[in-house]
Amino acid sequence: MVKLDHNNHSVGQSAYHIVIRPKYNVCVFRHSWVKQVCEEALNFVAEKYKITIYEMKVMPGHVHLFIGIPPTLSLSKSFQLLKGISARMIFQKCTKWKSFFSYRGKKKPHLWSAGKFYRSVGNVRAEVIENYIANSNKWDFDYLDKTQSTLEAY
Repeated sequence: MVKLDHNNHSVGQSAYHIVIRPKYNVCVFRHSWVKQVCEEALNFVAEKYKITIYEMKVMPGHVHLFIGIPPTLSLSKSFQLLKGISARMIFQKCTKWKSFFSYRGKKKPHLWSAGKFYRSVGNVRAEVIENYIANSNKWDFDYLDKTQSTLEAY
């Protein structure tokens, strides 16, 4: 269960389930080494900006994150930091992908698509999100609603 954050002048929770995808729906993270580079990059960004990663799953074509963000950071800024810095770090180590994602070398490469999925976990229990990320291999967001309904019945 995600605990409330106690800060100098506030108490609260800002936890989200987010999903990010590479541009062109390319399965960039099929290889274990690239997957590891992505995990290390996201962990680096999270540590630097005090973003808590409760659960992370790097799938071949997308990344699931269950994160807690500090009250000084907006959700959009969190996306910007996670996607921007991780892309730069991944391109530094995976030069093949850098050339692939820059249009014939004429444009700056962009690893992540502009789209994103996010859901505040205020309406579902943290265990549901952790379980979904840990055990899911597909895009079935109805699973969250079904699981939450089952848990609320108890």
